Amino acid sequence: MDYYSGQISRLIEELSTLPGIGGKTAQRLAFHILNMPVEQVEKLSLTMTEARKNICYCQECYTLTDKEHCPICSNEARDHQTIMVVESTRDLAAYEKTGKFEGVYHVLHGAISPMLGIGPNDIKLKELIQRLEGEVQEVIIATNSSLEGETTAMYISKLIKPTGIRVTRIASGVPVGGDLECIDEVTLLRALEGRVEL
Repeated sequence: MDYYSGQISRLIEELSTLPGIGGKTAQRLAFHILNMPVEQVEKLSLTMTEARKNICYCQECYTLTDKEHCPICSNEARDHQTIMVVESTRDLAAYEKTGKFEGVYHVLHGAISPMLGIGPNDIKLKELIQRLEGEVQEVIIATNSSLEGETTAMYISKLIKPTGIRVTRIASGVPVGGDLECIDEVTLLRALEGRVEL
């Protein structure tokens, strides 16, 4: 039984198709939108439409941008000889928030996953290899610590090592505030292997 009119139900239904938005959250968002001034709703709608039409891949690192080159790649103060390879634009943003990495990035837009039918040709690996023809000195692999992320890291490492370019992998291990008894064995092993001298 429908509680709402057709348009309200359609709005809730469309909002619930977004990732992480369940029925109750979609309902709350729908009523929030309906209570917003019409101009604000039109501005939101226009912003979403323009973003969808104008956002594309950076021609160098393949992050999402609205220009030919993203702000990081077009910044000459960045170290273009050090490339950090990440799975998604969200991962790039997470590293940028630290304010400590001064190199540039390469966004794969996924990870190798034979179970899901995602192979090396389905992510931006060819483009990474093409970038290495420049004066790159180090590639930092910062894929997730999942099975797919590890598989992707090993594959990239095997591709790059013969070129003589330094290949490193980010350390992973025990999170700050984490209890050792609650952490899986693989994470503990990586923490042990990535230990540093104090």
